Order: sequence, then structure tokens, then C-alpha cells
Amino acid sequence: MYYGGVYHLFYQYNPYGAVSGKIVWAHSVSYDLLNWVNLEDAIYPTGPFDVNGCWSGSATLLLGDKPSIFYTGSDLKNGQVQNLAMPKNTSDPWLHEWVKSPYNPLITPLNGTDPNFFRDPTTAWQGEDKVWRLLVGSQIKGRGTAILYKIEDFISWSMIGSLFNSMAETDMWECPDFYPVSTKSRSALETSEQGDAKKRPILWGWINESDSKSLDIKKGWSGLQLIPRNVLLSKLGKRLVQWPIKEMEKLRAKEVTTLGKDLKGGSVVEVSGITAAQADIEVSFRITDLAKAETIDYNSVDSQLICSSKTASVRGKLGPFGLTNGKTAIYFHVLKQHGKFIVLMCSDQSRSSLMEGLDKTTYGGFVDIDPRQEKISLRSLIDHSIIESFGGEGKTCITARVYPSLAVDNKARLYVSNNGTVGVKISRLSAWSMKNAQIAPISKRRKPKTN
Repeated sequence: MYYGGVYHLFYQYNPYGAVSGKIVWAHSVSYDLLNWVNLEDAIYPTGPFDVNGCWSGSATLLLGDKPSIFYTGSDLKNGQVQNLAMPKNTSDPWLHEWVKSPYNPLITPLNGTDPNFFRDPTTAWQGEDKVWRLLVGSQIKGRGTAILYKIEDFISWSMIGSLFNSMAETDMWECPDFYPVSTKSRSALETSEQGDAKKRPILWGWINESDSKSLDIKKGWSGLQLIPRNVLLSKLGKRLVQWPIKEMEKLRAKEVTTLGKDLKGGSVVEVSGITAAQADIEVSFRITDLAKAETIDYNSVDSQLICSSKTASVRGKLGPFGLTNGKTAIYFHVLKQHGKFIVLMCSDQSRSSLMEGLDKTTYGGFVDIDPRQEKISLRSLIDHSIIESFGGEGKTCITARVYPSLAVDNKARLYVSNNGTVGVKISRLSAWSMKNAQIAPISKRRKPKTN
């Protein structure tokens, strides 16, 4: 939430331990989305409507820029209900204290909705009819859904029904959201300049650990916030794309650049002169011999399945080529199906660590570009155990969690590699060392366990 010139981040936090437990809403503030101050917890269990935990939800600026928080509470029976909290003092730019509505819970599960699958209210929005609405994630008869509610006084909510449903049986829809993006601009919403002048929809994900619970407890924490991303429309307006916020470039330090370099089949070139364990890399490739692309004959193609069989160590023709950090590889294959070229992007963690018991899943996705007319671009942001990669200017995004045993800190190395048999050309490569963001902690985060 952006309020009074300050960005507010609220997030799920267990003040009693490193892993999931009785959850509260932790609270941090920033003036630039890069450097943060951790504050005291904003919302924590106090009543029968949230006694077993204050779960996920959303912040909304009501009329007159009045901040509010809608959140899921776990009640006395561990059922899920929706609650409201407001700041005690709206003149406090950091919004230190929050007061819960005396009418909580405001929304309870109705019409056969399972109280165990009824959570994560969205940011509310006001329509042209002046009525406020929000969505709640749920599962009805084995199908994930988002239930729509409306209100006029923020006390008595009315259920309208399921706004969206999954087509087949799925788990419940966690943390749905519903917001506008620009149809004319790739950088901002077409609205009046109030509050955050950039008016950007920002997606800020959380990533879990891929190691064991015992290791989480040993190190005293688990889970991290990723890099904030803009949510934009692609240049043709056909799909949503994600891209790191512009502010991230302020953390760039030393830069190295390579232009127009041939990358022969089987070659590896080190990107030297930067801190490979903490870096921002942008690279684009041009394919000069598309006629040699491998043909796949399947009618239906699972991108992750192909990446799992075509790992970074398996030589193809046009691919795998891309970036390698330690033994973690983010790479492309150019394939041909039914006379059309397909660009496949993979993230291979299978050799990322010598540690046992890690999730080393290989991820994959197709990139909606035509290699006959477009360069194949990749941006990867590396922050020690996290690699966030954006293919085709954000059309395909893959985030990986890796735990290298040997290639850590100043021992880490970054390479551009081509393990295919056909050469490709590096049109441009720019890489930067990244400075640390500043995180100011409060004096004491963990609380003693209570009965």
C-alpha cells in the first residue's frame, strides 16, 4: 500500500518461530521500495474471530484515502472468516497501530462454502455505481473459485456469487486478485496522478525454502520476498508480462558489456568483473541458422516435461544456450513444431547443490516470440540463493531457489554458455554487480512462546 508518501508492506509472519505457526501481520515501510524499516507487528490474534491466526488479505484505500485492511482470521473452530482493521492514527505516516472493527467478522462462509477453504480477501474496488466489491478465494465442490461480495457501508457485506471458476477439479484458489492494467501505456495506469504518481500495479511475490524444516529452524528463518515486479501489457496488448520495477536499477554497481559475440556450439564464456553471487544480467541472442532447429512431433507439448528431459547437460541443436551460475542453468531451446518455431525457456536446478534433500525441480515455459523476427532476450537477477529470470521481456518468468555448496559468495562464477551443436550470436550482454538493500530491524522480532 502507498500512503502519505510511504510504501507499506504487510506480510505473514510467525513471531514465535522460523516455520509456520500462529500467524500475524508483520509490517515494514519504505520510501523507495528498496530500503526498508521493520516495524512492530500490525495485526495479531486478539479475539474469537482471529484467535488461531491472522492470515492473508489485502490493504485498501477507501474514500478520502483512508487506509484499511481486510484479512482472514482463523476463529475458535479454526474456520476462516473475513475481518477489517483500520489505523488508530491516520496522521502517522508509518501507521504503527491498527484497530479492529467491532463488527468482526464481517464476512462468514455461506451457501455450503467450506470454512476451511474461504480466505485471502482482495483489495476492494469501487465501481461506477459507487458500490464497493471484493473477492475471497475459495473451493466449492472440488473446484477453485473466487467469490464476489459487495457493500455500501463496510459492515454488511452481500455475496453476489462466484465471479470466476476453474474448469476442472482443482485445489482452492489462494490469494486471488483483481486490478486494472493500462491498455495504452506499458509503464503506468491511465489515471490521475494522486498518491504514488507512477500508478503502477506491482506484483510482489514470496518464495519458500527448498531445503528441510530442520535447516530452517537451525538458521532461524524461512521464506523471502522476491524483487517487486511491474505487471504490464505486452507490446501487442495480447498478454500480461512481468518486469522488475525500475527502482532496482539504483542497486546496480559495476557494469560489464559484450556486443556482437559469436557463441559457438559447445562453448562457455565467463562473465568476469562482477559479483556473480549478487548480479543483474541482461542478454539477447540472435539465431542465424534456424533451419537446423530440432523438430518435435507431439500435438500437445508440456514445457516442463521437455525441460526435464532436455536439461542443461543434454546437447541439442539450437540449445541449450543461456546463462549458468555455478551449476544452475537458465537456458533456451529453439524447436520446430508443425512448421512453426517454438522458443522454450528452462531453469535447471538439478546440479545446483551437493546437498541432499533439496527440491531441485527443473522448470520450463514457452516464450511467445518469433525467432525469425525477434531476438531472444533474458534478464536474470541473482541474489545468492534466488535466481529470478525473465524471458522475452517478461513474457515468461521463472524463479528458482538454489543452495550451492561450493560456488558461494566470491567463489561464484557466471557464464554465458551454448551446449547446442549450432552456434548463436550474443547481440548484447550487460551485467552489473548489485549493491545490498538496507534493512533496518526493530530491536526484537521473536516473541517467547505462550500457552
